[in-house]
Amino acid sequence: MVEVRDLVKVYPSGTRAVAGIDFDVPRGDFFGFLGPNGAGKTTTMKILATLLRKTSGTVTVAGHDIDADTKAVRRGIGFAMQEVGLDDLATGRDFLQLQGVLYGLSRREARRRADELLELVGLSHVAGQRVGTYSGGMRRRIDLAGALMHDPDILFLDEPTVGLDPQSRIAMWEHLEDLNAKGVTILLTTQVMEEADRLCRNIAIIDHGQIVAGGSPESLKAEVGGDVVQIVLNGSADGPDDALNEKAEGLVRQQRYTDATNRVDGGIAVTVKNGSAAVPDLVGLLHDNRIPVASLSVARPTLDDVFIKYTGRTIRAEEATGDEISKLMGLRRR
Repeated sequence: MVEVRDLVKVYPSGTRAVAGIDFDVPRGDFFGFLGPNGAGKTTTMKILATLLRKTSGTVTVAGHDIDADTKAVRRGIGFAMQEVGLDDLATGRDFLQLQGVLYGLSRREARRRADELLELVGLSHVAGQRVGTYSGGMRRRIDLAGALMHDPDILFLDEPTVGLDPQSRIAMWEHLEDLNAKGVTILLTTQVMEEADRLCRNIAIIDHGQIVAGGSPESLKAEVGGDVVQIVLNGSADGPDDALNEKAEGLVRQQRYTDATNRVDGGIAVTVKNGSAAVPDLVGLLHDNRIPVASLSVARPTLDDVFIKYTGRTIRAEEATGDEISKLMGLRRR
């Protein structure tokens, strides 16, 4: 459904937002772009949806070249962006029917399709209420329904659960799982590890415009290997002591059971072959070298550990700094 080869996007500011990436999304797949703010996720998604011109490379969506057959691409996709675009004065049903007519459906077909989707996303009971009265989770769901009005072959979702409370997020996940089970190919961007792990069959980890790893969540976690021991050290009153962390990491790295070490917030993450066997020795090693331990935990590898393995940091360490596209283009807010 999606074929991307050597895709590059350079903004007028000179920022290379996408640096020659390759990936495929087969029919029926649930594919995820996982990465922090500014990694190139939204830029890539907008290029696929023909909302942004690429600098170079080749891209086909649903069998159509995005440059040569833009209209055909747009007919075959649905796109729910981060910024929910809704008419607050329209009722939920009227909003969807208008979307359907704009997509070329007859009024009768638009009414039928609207009722079908309102049922799918659990909003039939508020179909006659104005969208402006909807909660954040309901607004996300009606926006998703709008992207599905023309029954697209592929659905693009740009961070679909950002800003939602936990209950609404889980409800959205369930709706997306139902859609994929019905045969809709879905490509989403996210920086939520749990979301990618639960929903996606295949993941591409993107960082600084490059895909640094790809595969199923299970295969990516298997690449980390063993168990991950998180060690948080007692530092000064002002926060973690970098020198203490460096000393601890150097000692731990030398042990025969250590596969890898990475610096994380407040301490270090140690990948070991057998966590339960390694922990007593780790505690003794740090104690003997007068390195105070605040906390220690053992867990199986997660996608966060995968991200650390390939980038050397956690996604949580990244902070949003405003609108990505405006920043990359060198525009200033007024």
